[in-house]
Amino acid sequence: MRTVRTGVFTLLALATVLRAATPAASEASAGGVRWTVPAGWTTAPEKPMRVATYAIPAPAGQPAAAGQDVGECGVFFFGRGQGGSVEDNLARWKTQFEPAPTAKPTVQTVHGLKVHELDLSGAYLAPSGPMMQSQGKKANWRLLGAIVEAPDGLVFFKCTGPAATMAKAEKDFQALVQSLSKATKT
Repeated sequence: MRTVRTGVFTLLALATVLRAATPAASEASAGGVRWTVPAGWTTAPEKPMRVATYAIPAPAGQPAAAGQDVGECGVFFFGRGQGGSVEDNLARWKTQFEPAPTAKPTVQTVHGLKVHELDLSGAYLAPSGPMMQSQGKKANWRLLGAIVEAPDGLVFFKCTGPAATMAKAEKDFQALVQSLSKATKT
């Protein structure tokens, strides 16, 4: 009996090691939609008002000095009719950059979901806290944002970071957007 238990334990330990050594795409969901998290992104500690936060790595060969070159993707869902309109949020994101960006949002349909996207660059005012006050300007930053008209309300993907980090992450962000689909109800 002891040999069987030892064998089972060894197999479980081996399976755990193999699973950890083979990164798998992880899925997440909110508001009636699901998405695939890009393989290079990691789940960051929880933050208020967010469904999820993902750390976006700096480009290879570019050392991140105390996380300064790391980007972040915050995912927000407040419920049906909550969090403001698509237009209000796109306008708010624009006010978070100087000089005032003139970027126009784009709209596409992904797996039957309407997705509004915005790409902004400039000095990011780094709003934070309950009153969303600026935490100081961050020069040469970029925002890749998407607002999904989900079955249960708007879902917001707001990815920000240094321009070089976000340029590297652009394909991953687009893959995340293209992975969006309606979540199946169980």
